[in-house]
Amino acid sequence: MPSPYQGKAPTQWPAVTQELIKDHPLQLSELREVVLEAWDSIFASKMGTKGFHIGTDILPKPQIMGFLLHELIPLELASRYPNEWRGEESASDKDIVYVPNASYSIEVKTSSDPKHIFGNRSYAQATTKGKKAKSGYYLAINFEKFAALRRDPKILLIRFGWLDSDDWVGQRAATGQQARLPPEVEQGKLFELYRKS
Repeated sequence: MPSPYQGKAPTQWPAVTQELIKDHPLQLSELREVVLEAWDSIFASKMGTKGFHIGTDILPKPQIMGFLLHELIPLELASRYPNEWRGEESASDKDIVYVPNASYSIEVKTSSDPKHIFGNRSYAQATTKGKKAKSGYYLAINFEKFAALRRDPKILLIRFGWLDSDDWVGQRAATGQQARLPPEVEQGKLFELYRKS
């Protein structure tokens, strides 16, 4: 599928993004609500026979908090719309699958960086057969990490939009394991749904 931004200057990207978002079956207000509910669910859950709580007894690393969001957001959508949304089941699935039309499926990216999201190095490489497509809708979530004086970290930023596989820039070093987005891509292709005040 050709990029919806093909032939468009970066100054035109926000308008294209708005059209892509308008075409998506999820309302932005509900998407924002689902993310914030998933975050709250992490802290409301009890773990183990002693009922340990995240934020009180357990202070997970950002990777674990990101993993929990990746799991809970699709579950929350599936509980609301069981015939429309589900989580990833195969290597070719996005993180959140729209059953009626996979082109509306969503990849989730989380980061404890205050404003940027990152992919692993493979995001800056061509998609291999049988793996998920790297172009499509993205839900980008930035959150605070636990610290000595912060036991109730918050969601900082939620954005939604469309990214193309060639938007990702891999690290130059051969050992680099990260891919990033140029500023004009984050600004033009990801629409802000929420920012912590």
